[in-house]
Amino acid sequence: MTAPTPPTTPQHAVLRHVRPSDLKAVAQLILQATQGAINITEGVHQSVRRRLGMSNGASAEQAGGLTGQVYQAVRGVTRLVGRGTDTVLGLLLPLLDDPAKHPEASPAREAVLAALNGVLGDKLLAMGNPLAQPMELRFDGATLSLGEADALAASLGTATGSHLLLLAHGLCMSDTQWRRSGHDHGQFLARALGCTPVYLRYNSGLHTSVNGRELAALMDRLVAAWPVPLERITIVGHSMGGLVARSAVQVAREAGQRWPGLLRELVFLGTPHHGAPLERAGHGVDLLLASSPHTAPFARLGRIRSAGITDLRHGHVQDVDWQSRDQFDSPDDHRVPLPLPEGVACFTVAASLVGQRGLLADRLMGDGLVPLRSALGQHDEPARRLVFAKDSQHIVYRTGHLELLSSPVVAQQLLHWLAPTA
Repeated sequence: MTAPTPPTTPQHAVLRHVRPSDLKAVAQLILQATQGAINITEGVHQSVRRRLGMSNGASAEQAGGLTGQVYQAVRGVTRLVGRGTDTVLGLLLPLLDDPAKHPEASPAREAVLAALNGVLGDKLLAMGNPLAQPMELRFDGATLSLGEADALAASLGTATGSHLLLLAHGLCMSDTQWRRSGHDHGQFLARALGCTPVYLRYNSGLHTSVNGRELAALMDRLVAAWPVPLERITIVGHSMGGLVARSAVQVAREAGQRWPGLLRELVFLGTPHHGAPLERAGHGVDLLLASSPHTAPFARLGRIRSAGITDLRHGHVQDVDWQSRDQFDSPDDHRVPLPLPEGVACFTVAASLVGQRGLLADRLMGDGLVPLRSALGQHDEPARRLVFAKDSQHIVYRTGHLELLSSPVVAQQLLHWLAPTA
């Protein structure tokens, strides 16, 4: 007689998304956040004392004397609590579900991890937190093995072909989110063109150029292990993914790698080539908070956002765009202009939430995140303009940033550009 299946409660459903390593990783984040809150509190305390002439020679952010000892004691207690949490988690881990029994839960978990990495990915990596997302090339929901051609062929099955299609997702997203409203541009193009869709997964909280350098190396290994002779590579990048792709091509060409010679098309969907106003607004909030001694400690909250997000202020694609500068300090555009790669057919799709072009739609609103001018590569300074041929640009109206992934109009435009007869 078969035992009855226990009822699924909301709490049980939540646990199905949890991995044993997640609990310890989240505990580490909570400990870090608590320490950060203590630092902010102490900073506000010191600001008030300085205004009252009571600093007593203490530093701008740390209290001295008895007050400083109190803050140090609180930090010590926090560290002890962290050690105790590890012990408790050790007892809880056996109670968690085996994730292999519930593979249907993984897309929801991956979406949360992708968002977390987009906001805090560089901090997660620096802490050695296991929630930091490593870069992977994926096919049919599984990570590709790039060691040998035989292993790669086994991963690809019968889908191996001479045309490789690489799809790079945007900020706070993952490869699983190319499927939206039942549509996936990769699968659609694979059926129409006979290409093999490979999906990039990466930590979007890292600098764009850091991800570009790693992608260039992965592509070099992928092409070397491809089971049949490759004749054509196409890259489609959504949002930040387009910046990562541009960076990878530049790095690979400078290193003399083989795969850029096979790159035929580079397609951008809502890519902020010249940045996004939301990040510039975030930088403005930083400056506003820092302008008052009482609110200055809270400016640290704005500095939590990742290097990947701050790269979107102006659309960084090279190391030189951000190196030797504090990512939160300057609102100016320090980029070294980088044109579109020569010898590659480059296409761009921009979206607008409204029904026609105008000053507000072009420079500010656009698709809700990326202005039209930025997505089209247009810039007031001629040296910074990205020159797309007229028939290589397409604008879709009454469409949002994420709707670019599911738009049938966009899908048909991609097919028009990439079909052999185009």
